[in-house]
Amino acid sequence: MKDIYIIGGTMGVGKTTVCQRLKKKLPDSVFLDGDWCWDSDPFQVTEETKSMVTDNICHLLNNFISCSAYENVIFCWVMDREEIIKSILEKLNTKGCQIKIISLVCSPDALKDRLNKDIEGGRREKDVIARSLSRQSLYDGLDTIKIDTTDLTVEAVAEKIIMTQACPVPPSCVRA
Repeated sequence: MKDIYIIGGTMGVGKTTVCQRLKKKLPDSVFLDGDWCWDSDPFQVTEETKSMVTDNICHLLNNFISCSAYENVIFCWVMDREEIIKSILEKLNTKGCQIKIISLVCSPDALKDRLNKDIEGGRREKDVIARSLSRQSLYDGLDTIKIDTTDLTVEAVAEKIIMTQACPVPPSCVRA
């Protein structure tokens, strides 16, 4: 049985860093960051590009799921609405898989500190702080396991994710 880790969180909460650590800790793992499926300049959010990125993500995840070399499939993306998670799950071949759906959260101060480090390092633009903070409360309403990363090391967050129980996947989202 494969384990599929679906990890959401606002920009700067630590998704990519934690998932890279998970990839090293779990046997036979593969990792996909949803941002890699939509890295364009200029970045355009339209109905067409939103559909395209979901198709790209699901195509890659299904390939990982069907590949016998991988036991653990790790995916992260912003995913701040239930519809986003469901639109991905309903396109995945999850039969015979355990799914862990997790949202990483942290305090506003910790988020600002992390984003400021990224801005200072030239990895993000200043407007990301307001955009990220405005999305934070959206995760409270999601039907996901929440892990507060505020005072935890990357290693501790990865351990918490590994120890979480699989989530029941709605029957409408299970495909053979």
